Amino acid sequence: MTSVTLNPQVHGIFDSATWTVTYVVHQGPGSAAAIIDSVLDYDPKSGRTRTSSADKVIDYVQAHKLQVQWILETHAHADHLTAAPYLKQKLGGKTAVGEHITLVQKVFKGIFNLEPSFSQDGSQFDLLLKDEETFQIGALSAKVMPVPGHTPACVAYQVGDAVFVGDTLFMPDVGTARCDFPGGDAKTLYASIRKLLSLPPQTRLFMCHDYPPNHRPVAFETTVAEQRAKNIHVHEGISEAQFVEMRTKRDATLEMPVLILPAVQINIRAGEMPPKEANGTAYVKIPINAL
Repeated sequence: MTSVTLNPQVHGIFDSATWTVTYVVHQGPGSAAAIIDSVLDYDPKSGRTRTSSADKVIDYVQAHKLQVQWILETHAHADHLTAAPYLKQKLGGKTAVGEHITLVQKVFKGIFNLEPSFSQDGSQFDLLLKDEETFQIGALSAKVMPVPGHTPACVAYQVGDAVFVGDTLFMPDVGTARCDFPGGDAKTLYASIRKLLSLPPQTRLFMCHDYPPNHRPVAFETTVAEQRAKNIHVHEGISEAQFVEMRTKRDATLEMPVLILPAVQINIRAGEMPPKEANGTAYVKIPINAL
């Protein structure tokens, strides 16, 4: 294994429409890079897609002469569509996600009654990453950390002193992710968060989303120490029982994300659209009274 660079360079690109942060991780100009949790712009009123958010990623990669090796997902997002196929076409790289994406595919193939040919083995992605697997981003060593709870397939990526936590944690004044989607579980999320917060205090944590309260500026980087001390849902001293009670009550009040129906159908396909029908158009399904 190539030696680990302890302080990889991390560039976050915030998408204000979905409150999502896409990350480009690398060692410096001209080096290999990974893109984590990209966004394809989608208008739910018209069904039209755009690539404005993804083009900002491309601009950064090209300006720094980076070589994209990986296009990574922390999970099958319910609040935005991934731009992985577009980025792969423009920049190269392999698409990858945690190996338990197959559990999510099986659940949602049933919910959406997807076409019989839809595969539930994760083969839509170039690679399924195993729990605790290590892989290289050029000379950077990366590790897959399973962090289920928000979904059964969530993973975090640890690259040197940086960890990309997906939807497990938000900034300390926002709290933690919901657990009421199919396969979600508050007890499991609590255990995943405790695993993240057992990392060294100075470890940098990068959020997938920010929903800033009280008009504060958008922020998406914090530390293990700050989360332990200040996270409003899961700071030190909060027991599993307290967390589960809070999360269960809070989740019961939350509306479904605006884009959950198109997003999940497309994201479990690694960002590819459903097969076009006889008229040459692809469609997403809207199940009635199913969620």
